[in-house]
Amino acid sequence: MTNNIRKHPDPTLIDRIDRAILTYLQHDARISNKELAAKVGLAPSSCLARVRRLEQSGALQGYHAEVDPRVWGVTLEALIAIRLEKHARSAIAAFERHVAMLPEVRGAFHVAGANDYLVHVAVRDAEHLREFALSAFATRPEVAHMETSLIFSHRRNTAFGAFSAGASGETSGEKRG
Repeated sequence: MTNNIRKHPDPTLIDRIDRAILTYLQHDARISNKELAAKVGLAPSSCLARVRRLEQSGALQGYHAEVDPRVWGVTLEALIAIRLEKHARSAIAAFERHVAMLPEVRGAFHVAGANDYLVHVAVRDAEHLREFALSAFATRPEVAHMETSLIFSHRRNTAFGAFSAGASGETSGEKRG
């Protein structure tokens, strides 16, 4: 698990055109700058400057390709709930460093509640999951408890914005002209 410490963009510096650019890129990161500029009503050079500013500010964090896991031989995914023995910073740091090095880990969430982490893993099959859980977590001194839940299906929404902006693209804090 990498601790993705990035700049936090100031939402007050993101205007409706920036939000439109981000929305279009969330739905199609391969859109050409020329087409994006036309959709948001800017000259291509102005649009490109805005995209670069959004990248530099941390508002736009990357572009990704979605690959079918079966291409890599992955047929099983699971969430492993982890409860740590102690909540000392050193134990947390050691656990996070360990998780970051595991290729089976697709994501890890430090959470509140009965468990401390939810670790999303992708493996070949049930035997791989069993061996992975035992070797990666059961042997760790900072792990007190683990519980595995198989993922039968999931749906991921990769686009944000619908809950933070109205149909006009304005947030509740913006004034209408």
